[in-house]
Amino acid sequence: MTERATSPVITPVCPLCDASRSVPSPGAPPRSYYRCPVCALIFVAPGEYPTAEQERAVYDLHENSPDDPGYRRFLARLCDPLLARLPPTSHGLDFGCGPGPTLSLMLAEAGHRMTVFDPFYAPYPERLAWNYDVITATEVVEHLHAPGRVLADLIARLRHGGWLGIMTQRSDGVTDLTRWRYMRDSTHVCFFARRSFDYLAEHHGLTIMFPRNDVVLLQRP
Repeated sequence: MTERATSPVITPVCPLCDASRSVPSPGAPPRSYYRCPVCALIFVAPGEYPTAEQERAVYDLHENSPDDPGYRRFLARLCDPLLARLPPTSHGLDFGCGPGPTLSLMLAEAGHRMTVFDPFYAPYPERLAWNYDVITATEVVEHLHAPGRVLADLIARLRHGGWLGIMTQRSDGVTDLTRWRYMRDSTHVCFFARRSFDYLAEHHGLTIMFPRNDVVLLQRP
């Protein structure tokens, strides 16, 4: 009997580091997930990403406001360690500011010059061509369909000595990914580990620090 040739299993390329050896990973149903053995990013199978319309419908339900003290306390997790390091009157960009920009206001209240960008609520692409002393991305990177490209573009916009501040929950220490609340948000498609950020820092020649479990600061030398 002639043996039937089997087709090779094609796994998706990692959207952060472009490695081609991603393997299936546990994750919250009903979506399919892969994990990159190089940078440890876990990501949703690309064919299962939400559409822009589906994303916008979820974001429109958010009720974040600069008048909410609880929301300000949440953002202070990133704001405070940045304020301890930024030179006076730094020029910054809040990337993915959402419908109620608040972190940019908090940094402006501390004397920094801030602008905002969001593909849905502040779609001003010319601002992505400017250079900055600080760029923030709060609860943003888990939504990115092409995190490697987007983060590389943001890093390229940092002046020497500039900071990229990111807030996102990391997969490190999650004992059961199938029950992880962060994965159950349909707009979350990329889940970073500490190793994912270490890869990012090494690849782009950045200094890295983790002031909190959900905060990472990257500085361009």
